[in-house]
Amino acid sequence: MAKKTFACVINCMDGRTQEPVIQYLKEKLGVTYIDSVTEPGPALHLAEQNSPWVENIKACCDVSVMKHKSRTIALVGHHDCAGNPVPKKTQLEQLKKGIALLRSWYPELTIYGLWIDRTWTVYEVLSDLNPSPKKG
Repeated sequence: MAKKTFACVINCMDGRTQEPVIQYLKEKLGVTYIDSVTEPGPALHLAEQNSPWVENIKACCDVSVMKHKSRTIALVGHHDCAGNPVPKKTQLEQLKKGIALLRSWYPELTIYGLWIDRTWTVYEVLSDLNPSPKKG
């Protein structure tokens, strides 16, 4: 029987973002399961680090990393976010700051920033290897 592998995603609670992100990560990473941590506008909370949701996000990620042995975490921003209704440029900066916080928590993991556009297409816009926004 093949080993079951996990990755973790910190995604918006918006239901429109769930399936595209899970499908994208399973295909990109070749993992069996995606642990989903959902909050409204999570990149905002991680970037500002002053929300009670930050502790919850960390606790959920800890379970994914420590118990499920996730080696990758993705942080997601998206078009038309009700929990973080700011322009894409602002969300990309928040993703960058959020990834820096995640990196401080999990220095050994691969961390990605994902953007979902108005057609619900997923794009990798940031990674722990290149923390500058990519064009696209």
